[in-house]
Amino acid sequence: MLPFVSMGRILQTFGLQTKPLLEAQSAPQVLGEYSPYAMPFQFAYVGRTEAISVPAIQRCRNLLAGTIGTIPLMLHKKSTGEMLGSPLWLDQPSYSQPRSVTIAYTVDSLLFYGQAFWKVVEVYLEDGRPSRFEWIANSRVTATLDKDNVFVKSYAVDGTTLPMDGLGSLVTFQSLGDGILNTGTSTIRAAIDVQKAAAIAAATPMASGYIKNTGADLDPKEVSGLLAAWKNARLNRSTAYLTSTLEYNPVSFSPKEMMYSDAIFNLATECARLCNVPAYYVSADANNSMTYANVQDERKQFLTLSLQPFISAIEDRLSMDDITARGNVVLFDIDKNFLRTDPLQELAVIEKLLSLNLITPEQAMGMTDLTPNGSYGMQ
Repeated sequence: MLPFVSMGRILQTFGLQTKPLLEAQSAPQVLGEYSPYAMPFQFAYVGRTEAISVPAIQRCRNLLAGTIGTIPLMLHKKSTGEMLGSPLWLDQPSYSQPRSVTIAYTVDSLLFYGQAFWKVVEVYLEDGRPSRFEWIANSRVTATLDKDNVFVKSYAVDGTTLPMDGLGSLVTFQSLGDGILNTGTSTIRAAIDVQKAAAIAAATPMASGYIKNTGADLDPKEVSGLLAAWKNARLNRSTAYLTSTLEYNPVSFSPKEMMYSDAIFNLATECARLCNVPAYYVSADANNSMTYANVQDERKQFLTLSLQPFISAIEDRLSMDDITARGNVVLFDIDKNFLRTDPLQELAVIEKLLSLNLITPEQAMGMTDLTPNGSYGMQ
């Protein structure tokens, strides 16, 4: 029996019909009640610059983005798991910076905004798939939705509308949850306010109190204006001047009574929870005693609970048909990097596999980064 060949494929062979467009995610869906797709960046009452000024959030961001950014990306055959030759863009997606920087800021965007964008700047001639990208900051992107506000019709970068596929289009990475600028507005704002209050108290140690007027009563608007002026002045200096009819009566509280330290400590824990990072990683957990035994499993736990949602979001998107050929998948090389075992334990396992004739000596050499024709060293 002759194999079935579609009429479309025959027309393409003779140049009578162009290749079909790769549109694996041509119309991303709006996710989340307050998704930035529906309301581009209007939800972010706390901006990224403000949020990252909180040390606990900066620490969580560096742990997540920095760790994932250092793990190489590899191309595998989906059916067998065989490692294939990686295209150039896997080693360096963008001409502008190393792969680690591009991946780190992709995780950064997923953490803060719940989505990330890569712009396609080059494509392969043979299939139209992307060969180079450029990371795009979320603040530069706006979206036009359909009439039901469910799917994205088009994207614009810096006000310029882009195509939805091919050269010049945006590849969208969608997080497994909403960004922390959406879900953690009150927590982040509280952490910023407490830090600001503590900084003001340290710079201008002025006790709180009340102003007593011994003259004629003032209009409520005048009272509000006086208090606002007093507050603004105290933000800039500790020395004050009052007229003869006004008297300032301080209500003294010690720094301990103001509970700045406790509030900062507790909010650091909340920020760690917001970022899905164990609190002891930001030195915010009182019960952080660890033994040598459980330290060995800590990386696996951190990977599973904190890193994996971002890793899966990036792997799954880069493995879609519009970027990677069907049957292949893009994976982070976690086992040989982040979860690499002790060399002696690794050799013991390989020795056992060899004794059971489950692998050949050539395969064993490959597992230890050695080749029959020479040594590349153990990484």
